[in-house]
Amino acid sequence: MGDVAMTVPVLRALTLQHPQVKVTVVTRAFFKPFFEDIQNVEVYVADLKDKHKGVLGLYKLSKELRKLGFDVVADLHNVLRSKILKLFFFGKKVIQIDKGRAEKKALVSGEAVKQLKTTHQRYADVFKTLGFPVDLSQPKFPKAKPLSKAVLGLGIDAKETLVGIAPFAAHSSKMYPLENMEMVISELSKDYKVILFGGSDKEIEVLNVFEAKYDNVVSVAGKLSFKEELELISNLKLMLAMDSGNGHLAAIFGVKVITIWGVTHPFAGFVPFNQPEDFQLTADRNQYPKIPTSIYGNKYPESYENAAGSIAVETIVSKVRSIIPEKPGI
Repeated sequence: MGDVAMTVPVLRALTLQHPQVKVTVVTRAFFKPFFEDIQNVEVYVADLKDKHKGVLGLYKLSKELRKLGFDVVADLHNVLRSKILKLFFFGKKVIQIDKGRAEKKALVSGEAVKQLKTTHQRYADVFKTLGFPVDLSQPKFPKAKPLSKAVLGLGIDAKETLVGIAPFAAHSSKMYPLENMEMVISELSKDYKVILFGGSDKEIEVLNVFEAKYDNVVSVAGKLSFKEELELISNLKLMLAMDSGNGHLAAIFGVKVITIWGVTHPFAGFVPFNQPEDFQLTADRNQYPKIPTSIYGNKYPESYENAAGSIAVETIVSKVRSIIPEKPGI
């Protein structure tokens, strides 16, 4: 999800700077809401579990796409499925993203620990190669969306100062320890309306406990559609997230995003769009010198799983309050 979300600000800049360009995004139906507000961008849904499944399905997809009359192809994914699909686009110019795999390997091995090119810039480079240079330095963002009845029914008012917290990630090694996160929630709920985001049944259970325990805390996990969650996220003053998709969702709307990093690191290029360096809170590399241990957080040495816990609760709370200093009336 994060990879798809990161394409949004790039496509927005592309179509604003090159209004003659029409873009068809081929992606899953679930991600369609990402692209609704971008001019000259349409979504063609790939049904990868049924109609377009497997090599034969991808061939069917390629025939459907050819009927759209596209001129060039930007492969922003560069995985086996997109490589197979582009084989069926013979005669068309196809440029695929350079993911910088060698650089990333050097980063996690400790051979060259330095800031790598951002994923957003890697996407932009694809369009530059196709003849459409994209400047990401002065981004434009959509206005906050009106809150639906479902959101309002949870006691959430856009006039309040809303701070989102998404404490989960695909790998536990990228998460801030939940007992510490509870302390963060407790402190922030004194000053802001805290909105908790999550997905799985287990996450919903944990977040419901936090909601019941603290005033000014609302968990929306499992209570809203994805589109409704995006509407709510667009109204946040700030999102506190792990190195995970939720940070990228908030960045689509120009929301300020503080990210917490465990065994992964901002150097790999996955920082949410247009966020300053000091919004990225990283684990103590004196205590955990092998960080980053992997690009996606799926590999780490013994005892590194709770590396994010080396970030003090006070550091996180202070950072939020420095960004949203006023104490709102809730």
